[in-house]
Amino acid sequence: MQIAVLTFDGFNELDSFVAAAILNRMKPQGWKAHITAPTEQVTSMNGVTVARQRPIEFAAEADAVLIGSGIRTREIAADAGLLSRIRLDPERQLIGAQCSGTLLLARLGLIGSLPACTDLMSKPWVIEAGVEVIDAPFVAHGNVATAGGCLASQYLATWMIARGASLADAEDAIAYVAPVGEKARYVEQARSAVAPFLGEGSAIAARSEGAFASSSRRAMSRRPIEKPPASRSRCRFSTGSNPPRPERLGGA
Repeated sequence: MQIAVLTFDGFNELDSFVAAAILNRMKPQGWKAHITAPTEQVTSMNGVTVARQRPIEFAAEADAVLIGSGIRTREIAADAGLLSRIRLDPERQLIGAQCSGTLLLARLGLIGSLPACTDLMSKPWVIEAGVEVIDAPFVAHGNVATAGGCLASQYLATWMIARGASLADAEDAIAYVAPVGEKARYVEQARSAVAPFLGEGSAIAARSEGAFASSSRRAMSRRPIEKPPASRSRCRFSTGSNPPRPERLGGA
């Protein structure tokens, strides 16, 4: 599965890098999360400059898309030309947004009247865009998910892996990055946040509560899986409760 992590100037490092790192734990299964940006280089809110791995148009062909936050999100949300370059399809793709990234989802017409999550600073802007903001770290409606708070990036990654692969794979990824001595607690916390939204049509298989403590051991002992061939069929995910269709912006 190919994932576009949309990253703009002024981006929050925790949003883009943490989610990408967790998702890239799935590399042996052929997954790859790409830093995807409108320019060849982008600089974070703390002055870290990185080269993009894919152009912003890659979002249209990716199997999944994550939109992080940043200090310039309101400018981006008002830039119809830039938004017109972002083509998303919630019937085919898994789409997630975090903090002020929820504002971009709203401007792209992917939230509508559905309740969504964001951070406390971005909340007034998201409400102003007509979105009902709920006091929760994570929520998903079909193939579209939102999260609030920098460290909620782990929940978006957990949900995306559980939907695109399995809950077992998601647990392994979280167990790998979790602090030593707290792995079972981190796995359970991530599972509790996303499990209510892993409904019928997901690629997940439910597991018993007692199995979670073994995730950290399995994550360390799992043998590498050979990467599948580059030629693959296009992923398509069951939408469950369908999010609204995106609106066309800027006349494009």
